[in-house]
Amino acid sequence: MTASQLHPSEQGLGTHQQLGLPPCSSRIMFGIRCPACGMTTSWAHFTQGHWWQSVQVNVGGFLLAIVACLVVVVSAVCFINPNLDLMRYQKPAGIAAVGITLITLLDWLFRLKQ
Repeated sequence: MTASQLHPSEQGLGTHQQLGLPPCSSRIMFGIRCPACGMTTSWAHFTQGHWWQSVQVNVGGFLLAIVACLVVVVSAVCFINPNLDLMRYQKPAGIAAVGITLITLLDWLFRLKQ
């Protein structure tokens, strides 16, 4: 809900500063973006239906936004059916988390080369 109220930065990062947060420490201290640079901008695009822009800004942010939507759906299902066995989803959730982390790191390395 918060991301939907933000205006995605045209630079592709820095949208988090609209929340009163400081600029990225990695950019200030080392002059390079961090793996999370662009995540808030990606989420802002995602929540406004600009999915391609979300992917272009930060692939990991786009994937995490999808997972967040799935968590909302699963939470609603659990509310309706409290006896649902969620433990059977533990391994796929772990694989998804590792996959998103790897994709985020690969996306970051690719952007560093540009």
